[in-house]
Amino acid sequence: MNPPFTVTQFLKVFEDYNNAVFPAQIIFYLIAAAAVVFIFLKKYDVLTGCLISFFWLWMGAVYHIAFFTSINKAAYLFGIFFIIQSLLTLYFALRKKLSFAFKPDLYGLTGILLIVYTLIIYPVIEMLAGHGYPQSPLLGLPCPTTIFTFGLFLMSDKRFPVTLLIIPFLWSVLGFTAAINFGIKEDTGLLISGILALIMILYKNKNSEKSL
Repeated sequence: MNPPFTVTQFLKVFEDYNNAVFPAQIIFYLIAAAAVVFIFLKKYDVLTGCLISFFWLWMGAVYHIAFFTSINKAAYLFGIFFIIQSLLTLYFALRKKLSFAFKPDLYGLTGILLIVYTLIIYPVIEMLAGHGYPQSPLLGLPCPTTIFTFGLFLMSDKRFPVTLLIIPFLWSVLGFTAAINFGIKEDTGLLISGILALIMILYKNKNSEKSL
């Protein structure tokens, strides 16, 4: 199914958003760095969950509803689901159901790889593809931030709430259509991260149940 907008309109939304919210992008990178440091220190799990919740609230209310709706009315629905994801994350964080710690195992290393992809490799691919800043989606926008979220989720050190995987995984599939329709190659990592995180976390949860 073809989207109801052109690639030029799509990139123009990113440009308008980036120009309007600057320097929020810098703050978002600092927030992401803080979340990663907290995980390595194995401290402030509630705060880490709240930071993830903030990102999803921002994407839902600011990007989807305030900007993306200008070319795609379905963005109102996207925004609602992103806000629901924010509230769910906040709920599990405040109930201390989220716990994070980096371990040099398959899960931790995959999580770090996804984070590095989001913060460094993703924007490099954008520049090489000819749609660098301000026409590029950076951290704080749905596709790169969903990859970043999966990276953090993979570093959960106890049974992970499967409910929190549903909306990000569905977005990883839907958002991947941008890579197909508009040749946005960096979003290929979105689908890959969604599949990896879903399979790995479900497998990890299953093994944790067996060990009880």
